[in-house]
Amino acid sequence: MSAIVINRSRHEHAWRHLADLFSVLVSRDLKILYKRSSLGFGWALVTPLLQLFIFSFVFRHALQMHVENYASFVFIGVLVFGWFQGALSLCGGLITGSKSLVNQPGFPLTLLPHVMVSVRMFHLLIALPVLFGLLWWQGIRPAWSWISLPGLMAVQYLLIVGLAYPLAALNVIFRDTQHIVAVLLQLIMFVTPVFYSLDQVPPSLHAWFHLNPMVGLIQSWRDVLLHGNWPDALVMGKLLAVGSILLFIGRRTFVNQSDRFAEEL
Repeated sequence: MSAIVINRSRHEHAWRHLADLFSVLVSRDLKILYKRSSLGFGWALVTPLLQLFIFSFVFRHALQMHVENYASFVFIGVLVFGWFQGALSLCGGLITGSKSLVNQPGFPLTLLPHVMVSVRMFHLLIALPVLFGLLWWQGIRPAWSWISLPGLMAVQYLLIVGLAYPLAALNVIFRDTQHIVAVLLQLIMFVTPVFYSLDQVPPSLHAWFHLNPMVGLIQSWRDVLLHGNWPDALVMGKLLAVGSILLFIGRRTFVNQSDRFAEEL
């Protein structure tokens, strides 16, 4: 009985240590990111607000795109896709830029993708009050379905971390990975309904668009916030399954390659 209690205590201590380390690393990365910056965390809003302005002007006014509450519609797409794009664009340098941590004996390298994804998620959280204010300004009031937003964020977190693991490991061996990922992310944005509605895409192409998990996620965010609907259970179930599979395979790939990181760096 005493052995079980001791093992449980050790297990809890290990988890507390990981949680503390995770908190320290996230705080460190945020401080480094905005060190000596006059705007500080305000920079997290600059890019999405500029994209909102450009997309609203070009597609709403210049191209006469007719989408109800277009400013909120676009801002949701910009924020959700921005988290995905921002995190994966950085995952290439996750290991190559952390040589001191890689060479530190016993350091849990599997924690690094979670730190990076969480830092980018922090940018989304900063922008959410602005989004809520925009929704209120356009006459959209909170609905009970809004309490499902943490669930949507959890599913997206799972998807991003699941992709970050193998990409970070691959970039250690093939250094062009981060540049290829950056180009692909730019292309993926145009086949993701960030600034246009999926209804404007020919129905024959919908099945191809839905191969992109970000399509279902962005549509779910818009259904919840703009229309007060609960997320589609089938869509969320598929995304959760895909995210879980990606995380399992991605983490396993990362761990299998981790022994080579030090010598490759």
